[in-house]
Amino acid sequence: MRKISPYGVETLPEVLVDAPAAPAGCRGALVERARLHWRRTDGGDPAALAQEFLAAHGLPLHDLARPTPTGHRTDTGLCGAALYLSAAAGAYLTGGPQGNAEPAPTLPDLAVVVYHHRPSTTPVSGPPAGWWLGDWAESWTPAQHAHAVDAVRAAIGRGDVYQTNLVGHAAARYTGDPIPALRRLGALPGARYGGVLTGDGWAIGCASPETLIEAHDGQLITRPIKGTRPATPAGRAELLASAKERAEHIMIVDLERNDLARVARTGTVVVDDLFAVRRWCDLWQAESTVRAHAADGLGLADLLRATCPGGSVTGAPKHAALTQIAALEPVGRGASMGALGWIAPGRVDLGLTIRTAAADGEKLHTWAGGGITWDSDAHAEVAEAAAKTAPIRATLAGRRPPPPIR
Repeated sequence: MRKISPYGVETLPEVLVDAPAAPAGCRGALVERARLHWRRTDGGDPAALAQEFLAAHGLPLHDLARPTPTGHRTDTGLCGAALYLSAAAGAYLTGGPQGNAEPAPTLPDLAVVVYHHRPSTTPVSGPPAGWWLGDWAESWTPAQHAHAVDAVRAAIGRGDVYQTNLVGHAAARYTGDPIPALRRLGALPGARYGGVLTGDGWAIGCASPETLIEAHDGQLITRPIKGTRPATPAGRAELLASAKERAEHIMIVDLERNDLARVARTGTVVVDDLFAVRRWCDLWQAESTVRAHAADGLGLADLLRATCPGGSVTGAPKHAALTQIAALEPVGRGASMGALGWIAPGRVDLGLTIRTAAADGEKLHTWAGGGITWDSDAHAEVAEAAAKTAPIRATLAGRRPPPPIR
């Protein structure tokens, strides 16, 4: 039976899991040993709580500038930990607006799960018998989405923002076990942060290719993705030639540079691979790499405060974009557009929860959107969001993702 302390710390029986971004050699061999949940209604500082909880369980992350031996703790059996922080919790950390009511309120805003490592031959289950997924119900219509795009363009015209990321939500009823469906997301091509995180009455499945923040050996790395086209030769050429996509991308790279500069040694922030085009499923995406040296004494809590919520899914300036998001999006972002990944001795590796779905007791939930600039076309933005979510929905239903539009 689950034991819950007055502080939200849970101690669970041994359950084999497939944690997002866990090392390949550990998949299927992770056994949960301790858990922390936090919700915004609990108050306090979730970043500090996460750092303190990890330190109490053998993962001190109070000075990421100092190289730390990596690998499993053979003396304790400690392997690492999964960390999830919602987009709303990231906005909470900034003191900004946190959006509308969540469509899947059973999800916590912070989950930290510590694991030890045990060899296992437990197979990953296939599609369950009796799995059924109903029709998707959108939280806004294409016309409402387009109107929100035009509202952002008007705000840009007034000088309120340079760019705002808009995200829509959809939900579908299901019967059967959602975990195998969510696991299939992690097998999609390019799912750098693939995996499933579960709790009491909820589960998150991730297929994200985007690095929110990676820290190891004193190095900080973020890999913002911004700019999408169908994965065809014509789509690649169009993405490379698009002045709108390049301008949108560079704005976010500048924002990410600024975020890292807050927690980096002065003068160490550099950009590698600017606007490199890479493939995810049936889409081309533009990705850059921003790198820096961690400032002395940088801990996990300050790193989360500096980088959450991610700039590529908020906009620039970040606080003004969050205000727009709260005013225009119909529901909260739930499990999407937050942070999810792996913490190990000497390493932090968190993905941005794009291409992510969540299950509560009755419905599956997906989110998708894109960055809006002055040059955005409302109908094109609606189509781009649909293209991003199509492989996710097809995979959850057990179908092959649709081919790219030619």
